[in-house]
Amino acid sequence: MKRLLGVALGILTAIGGFVDIGDLVTNAVVGSRFGLSLVWVVAVGVVGICLFANMSGRVAAASGRATFEVIRERLGPRAGLANLSASFLINLMTVTAEIGGVALALQLASSVHYLLWIPVAAVAVWLVIWRVKFSIMENVTGLLGLTLIVFAVALFLLKPDWGVLAGQALAPAVPDGETVPTYWYYAIALFGAAMTPYEVFFFSSGAVEEGWTVKDLVQSRLNVLVGFPLGGLLSVAIAGCAAVVLLPAGIAVTSLSQVILPVAEGVGKLGLAFVLVGVVAATFGAALETTLSSGYALAQFFGWSWGKFRRPVQAARFHLAMIICLLVGLAVLATGVDPVLVTEYSVVFSAIALPLTYLPILIVSNDPQYMGRHVNGRAVNVLGMAYLVIILVASLAAIPLMIVTGAGS
Repeated sequence: MKRLLGVALGILTAIGGFVDIGDLVTNAVVGSRFGLSLVWVVAVGVVGICLFANMSGRVAAASGRATFEVIRERLGPRAGLANLSASFLINLMTVTAEIGGVALALQLASSVHYLLWIPVAAVAVWLVIWRVKFSIMENVTGLLGLTLIVFAVALFLLKPDWGVLAGQALAPAVPDGETVPTYWYYAIALFGAAMTPYEVFFFSSGAVEEGWTVKDLVQSRLNVLVGFPLGGLLSVAIAGCAAVVLLPAGIAVTSLSQVILPVAEGVGKLGLAFVLVGVVAATFGAALETTLSSGYALAQFFGWSWGKFRRPVQAARFHLAMIICLLVGLAVLATGVDPVLVTEYSVVFSAIALPLTYLPILIVSNDPQYMGRHVNGRAVNVLGMAYLVIILVASLAAIPLMIVTGAGS
């Protein structure tokens, strides 16, 4: 029973990582423009994040150290600081996007302008981080986020031509009216949405928060193998709904209301209520993760006391760092910048920064000094090296494709 309950950490990470504002928007945009012809990227992303998180969780359980503690020790202060700077800036952009996503979801539920919800969302995130136990936080947001399964229900109720959808998924091609560079730009965006670095910061730090040891490696694998594929399936359902409703109507996704439109059409008001609960829970859960991940990264690198298991007075710099991150996100959103636009850029830059955290974890997971007998096996290393190549190619191609395509426009 304890191990089954432990899967909640994986479910939260999947819902908050896969199905956050980034995944909601990116999958809906891709579905409305390319149908399911990019669904293969979701599959690649699911396998990749399972591999990455499994290695990170194993490093945390075997060494008792989280991601940035290992990165600083392994790379040294200079290279580690460059890694921290890039990863932290991407994470800060993601915090901003998630707070904006919560505000947009609350606007849809209340008709109150999202700018008025932004400070409410930020304060709520801080209060939960400050006062709510880690286990309660992960269980509540994870379980409420599961209401996003309504996207899968809506897809069936819309009664699509399954043969057409299967053809798009199994024989991917660039649709008429789209270009090859744009196709690959959104492939990288989807890959970045699936493998955002903060997921691993949160996962490995959560393992330390919960006191994992090598005895918990089975639980770690269960978290990964249950949580992340669930997020991947929900991602496909979001893209499928957009492909069935928005693509034939020629509706380009530019707002969160268009993302949930297929659910309203397929399930009606009840479905709309469920999807609003799910969107608020998923974006709020991701806002918690990204805010905590910002504090984790800084505190672990600089050797500060950190963790929700410590009172704020015992980890003052850790908590102050998170407050500053929330304030920066508030300041950016107060300028009136479109949270959806921030989201679209954040997932692409996540792909760019990914090698900086993936490579050190791959190296450390093969180091007997840290891992003892729990080093990577041969099959994991072969897969790990294959994904290192994929990650490097995606990282190097992202900026040129962004320039050539005008950020996918």
